[in-house]
Amino acid sequence: MKEILFKNKRNSNYRFDLVDLEDILKKKPKDHSQFDHHKISFYVIALITHKNGKHSINYNDYSFKKGTVFTLRKNNIHKFYKTDAKGKFLVFTEDFVIHYSDKSETIKLFQLFNEMLSSPKLQLNSNDFAEIENLIGQIAQEYSDLKNTYSIEIIRYLMQVLILKLFRIKSKSVHYLGIKKYHLKFMYLQELIERECFESKKVSYYANKMGVTSKTLNNITQAVIGKSAKSCIDEIVILQIKRLLINSSLSFTEIAYQAGFSTPTNFFKYFRKKTGLSPKQFKENSQ
Repeated sequence: MKEILFKNKRNSNYRFDLVDLEDILKKKPKDHSQFDHHKISFYVIALITHKNGKHSINYNDYSFKKGTVFTLRKNNIHKFYKTDAKGKFLVFTEDFVIHYSDKSETIKLFQLFNEMLSSPKLQLNSNDFAEIENLIGQIAQEYSDLKNTYSIEIIRYLMQVLILKLFRIKSKSVHYLGIKKYHLKFMYLQELIERECFESKKVSYYANKMGVTSKTLNNITQAVIGKSAKSCIDEIVILQIKRLLINSSLSFTEIAYQAGFSTPTNFFKYFRKKTGLSPKQFKENSQ
């Protein structure tokens, strides 16, 4: 899996960049293709301003049109499809915003960009689109001028406003984004599962790791994402398996054992049950 690191060619000290979609599609990188799956090490807010197309995020295809916003967090996997659509991609590192935010704003950032909490796609209505496009326009103007040392700080604050506005828009339709009680515990659980999901797929394993009961773990996931702890574990396991299937030269049998299954048969049954496809079908469909 090719990991794309953040790099601002304009100034290596900047932890922010703004790129037009049409420019991204025209590029011909030497070390990867933007039309193949790749992992990002930064955050992205993308606003589509003209025409239609589709974009792949974590192996799911999302159609887009004018007013579509995509939010991607670091370690997400995505790829572009060829299109004549236009849009703005705001690219930034975690510390560009978080180190200057309070705890409440940081939680909103993680909530907005966490695809387990809500879809990475947000469709704006006409009024919201006008507001968000205007705000991104202010950021673009400030970034194009960079008149003095204040410009980057102004961009930083405008980005915080943008994130809060997008969070407010999304929280109108995703009610549990506003829940704060268990959010930090859920983020820790999510990170723990992502790191150790091939070690164990049992709820009790992660409950013991966190020093809580399995019932409490279920309460946490139900409150935050409306799913059981087992469903949460399975969702992460399947994503990690998909990464191996697409970006590994290992055989299906080797992947089965690496993913922690006792036999390849159990692996095939598990994957088909969760995705509706065999590992081979998924790999062929993703090429």
